[in-house]
Amino acid sequence: MSVSGLCQICESRPAQERCDNCGTLACEAHYERDRGLCADCAARADPTDHRDVDVNRF
Repeated sequence: MSVSGLCQICESRPAQERCDNCGTLACEAHYERDRGLCADCAARADPTDHRDVDVNRF
């Protein structure tokens, strides 16, 4: 999928994907390609899965 702009999660890296669930633009670090979800939606889908937590966000 071709997207342009910054990742709407970290707001610092170029976005390469759009979340299938909410439409958020996400960079590679904040997108789970196998699930098609941004890090925020992936965390809500499985709150016990912390693989996608970016400690630099907090």
